[in-house]
Amino acid sequence: MRIFVTGASGFVGGAAAKHFAEQGHDVRAMSRSEKSDAKIRALGATPVRCDLEDVTEAHIGDAEAIVHCAAFVEQWGPIDAWKRFNIDGTDRMLKASREAGARRFIHISTESVLWRGQHLRGVDETYPRAPNSPYPYSWTKARAEELVEQANAPAFQTIILRPRFIWGPGDTTLLPVIKQMAASGQWQWINNGQNKTSTTHIANLVHAIGLSLTKGNGGQAYFILDDGVRTMKEIISAIAATQNVTLPDRSVPSWLADTVAGVMETTWRTFNLKGEPLTRFAAMIMSRDSVLIDAKARREMGYAPVISVDEGLRQLKAA
Repeated sequence: MRIFVTGASGFVGGAAAKHFAEQGHDVRAMSRSEKSDAKIRALGATPVRCDLEDVTEAHIGDAEAIVHCAAFVEQWGPIDAWKRFNIDGTDRMLKASREAGARRFIHISTESVLWRGQHLRGVDETYPRAPNSPYPYSWTKARAEELVEQANAPAFQTIILRPRFIWGPGDTTLLPVIKQMAASGQWQWINNGQNKTSTTHIANLVHAIGLSLTKGNGGQAYFILDDGVRTMKEIISAIAATQNVTLPDRSVPSWLADTVAGVMETTWRTFNLKGEPLTRFAAMIMSRDSVLIDAKARREMGYAPVISVDEGLRQLKAA
């Protein structure tokens, strides 16, 4: 199959591009620089020089399927960045892909489309999105999902995949932060790390992306999860331990973390301070339960995890 991937220089897109190239698919990937070109070629894919702000049908070419992983996922940045990349970029990708004649559009989303600051407990895909969330990442990803859902058509089927807490080899987000904060003595839990969470190993997400190339119902969203539920402290400590990092037991209550984050965000914006503050989103995501249900993906896509959490931890330690 001819597959066009966005975000291939990142964690999820890179893993997907590598997997499909190894399977013998013709994989092309959006690239914004010579550095990205080299990385994409090393994955076995062909770089196509464009980005989310200028992509056209000519860049997409004759790709049959699009795997859209690129997004602005930073905790902190210019106020308009989340909208430019997550909403406008997705809209542009949809338009270019449809005009190029692609048949499937796989959109990598997130459970964050649901967050308003509440707990998520026993939640499935019928739970309402939060397009007016107070968190820029959440509301922009929610509105991007709406665009993807609305674009679905018999000749252009769109599928939305929602992983939660992506982890595993090649992680460029969570693991580096854990190691850096532990080394600098800054690590603290919120609520003693006792909030519960679903998780998604990268191998399980890539497996689901592969399934979604031919399975799943157009215009639908699917949670993609590991088996089981763990506390934040259990999973993060276990991931840290694979790197021989022991995290301290220091903790603050969620109300204090929320308050401090709100004050820091306001101060940073007001005085245009350098560096990154603790954000309201980061404080919230670490202190709310996020227990999700993936029965829909299992039923409609034939999804089941290809790797357990225990095996994933063993492999991460060996790597």
